[in-house]
Amino acid sequence: MTEHPYGPEWVRRDAIAADGIRLAYWSAGEGHPLILIAGQAVDHRSWQIAGPMLLPGRRVIVFDHRGIGDSELGDADRFTTRLFADDIVRILDDAAVERADVLGHSMGGRVAQWLAADHPDRVRRLVLASTSAGDAHGTRRTDEVDRAIRSPDPEVVASVFWDESGRDLVRLLAVGRDRTALARHHRASRHHDSLADLSRISAPTLVLHGEHDELTPVDNARILDEHIPTARLTIVKGARHGIVLDGGLGLQIADRFLRRGLPS
Repeated sequence: MTEHPYGPEWVRRDAIAADGIRLAYWSAGEGHPLILIAGQAVDHRSWQIAGPMLLPGRRVIVFDHRGIGDSELGDADRFTTRLFADDIVRILDDAAVERADVLGHSMGGRVAQWLAADHPDRVRRLVLASTSAGDAHGTRRTDEVDRAIRSPDPEVVASVFWDESGRDLVRLLAVGRDRTALARHHRASRHHDSLADLSRISAPTLVLHGEHDELTPVDNARILDEHIPTARLTIVKGARHGIVLDGGLGLQIADRFLRRGLPS
C-alpha cells in the first residue's frame, strides 16, 4: 500500500516515533496545515472523501496509526491514546509543522484530546467528531450495536456509521489486519479517560456529533462540551457515527469552523 488512493499529489513520508518505529504519513496542498486523525485501527484511507474536500487553500496531512497500514507496530506491549498523540507530534515535527488545525474522528477524537491538552502550542483549532472522554463516562453503546460493529458483514458495519444511503461507504472503514495491533488499539480506546484533563484544552474546539450516533451516544458529546472551556457543541440531526467521513453536512460544518481566522 504505497500509492495514495486520493491522487498523485499526495506525497508519502515516514516520521520516526520515540521508540524508533516508522510512522507513515501523506500530505498535499499548501497553506495552513490540517491533520486528520482516524478512528480505532482504521488507516488513512478513511479520509479518501473528506481529505480532498478539505484540501483547497490548505496543507492536509493524513497518516496511519502505529500497527496499522504502512506504519510499524513497535514493541510497546500497551498502546494508549496518549501514546498515539505523542506519535502525532513526531509526524508534525517531521513535516516541519509548528502548529496545525486538528480533526479527530471517533478514537481519533480521543487521541486529539491528548494532543490538545498535552501540546497546546501545536493546536490552533480542534474538531472532536463522534467521540467521548472515555467509556467510564456518559452513555455506552448497547450490546446490539457492539455486535453490529463486529459483524463480518460490511453492510451491517456500515449501518452503524450511516443510514441506508451510505451503505456503499464501507470502503472508508479500512481496518488493519494485524491481530496484535487490533487488540492493542481496542484496549487503548477502551481505557481512554481524559475527563480530568479536558479543562487543559485551550484551543477553540468544536464538538461535533450525530443525533443518531449509536456507537458513541450523543450524551458523550455533551460531557465534552461541559468540560472543555473553549468548546461549542453542534449536533447534526439524523447523522450517525460517520458524520465527517462521508463529506456531507458534518464535514462542511467542521470545515467552516476550522477556516476561521485563516487568510481568505
